[in-house]
Amino acid sequence: MNPANPVNLVNPANPVVSILIPVKNEGLNLTIMLKILRAVVDVPHEVLVVFDREGDDSLTVVDAMAPAYPTIRAVHNTTGPGILNALRSGIAHAAGRYVLIFAADEVGPVLAIEDMLALMEQGCDFVSCTRYAHGGRRLGGSFIGGLLSRLANWTFCRLSGLRLTDATTGIKMFRPELFETLHLEARPVGWAVAFEMGIKAQLAGLKLGEVPIVSIDRLYGGKSTFALGSWTSEYLRWFLWGLRQSLRSERRGSGPVVVRIPSATALGGKVRM
Repeated sequence: MNPANPVNLVNPANPVVSILIPVKNEGLNLTIMLKILRAVVDVPHEVLVVFDREGDDSLTVVDAMAPAYPTIRAVHNTTGPGILNALRSGIAHAAGRYVLIFAADEVGPVLAIEDMLALMEQGCDFVSCTRYAHGGRRLGGSFIGGLLSRLANWTFCRLSGLRLTDATTGIKMFRPELFETLHLEARPVGWAVAFEMGIKAQLAGLKLGEVPIVSIDRLYGGKSTFALGSWTSEYLRWFLWGLRQSLRSERRGSGPVVVRIPSATALGGKVRM
């Protein structure tokens, strides 16, 4: 970003990407996240901070940063609780060619945005990040949650024949017109809808992309919402649903996934799975 002219870059008439950040009292993490986004994202973009209730401390951050970052907007989710409803509300207000969903407490994946956009520009419909392949890593967060996530993704890939190596990650980019075609219905439990979205995008035959990331969960503190019982139940529900659907499909497994590895992008590097 050109520090001499930051407003022109972040105040486009037609943003390339709308970055959706669902929040629930993420003031501290959001402050850091917005500063990093403003410094790193060079393409015309907007940031939609989606909140459920008035009084959320994230709104104070949006108000404070708006003069210097004019395409930040707070979007009030009035459709119901949970990430899925937050995404519906955000997408209804999004003006970008692509939509990127992002968690306020994960700063590491910001560095993958350029590579995700490159895959979308190359024709992908749906790009997911991965913490478990091609050099990706997961740091921090709940040990049990991390172990279950890694095991679930590894097992799901091998049993279902589907190709995304980290369907459960919440860092995903897609064409907004495809959102409703996936018919998402996850219960408002954590980021389970991200898993459902990853499964259904593969079963729908969308052109897929994947970018490895180093995920640093809760780098700046705050309490995780991970709850072993409810989260395991909802993720297991989609694990079994996706497995059944893939086994019933006439076409075993999803199509190839275009992988863009950041260390190789300077040379135009990418590999196809």
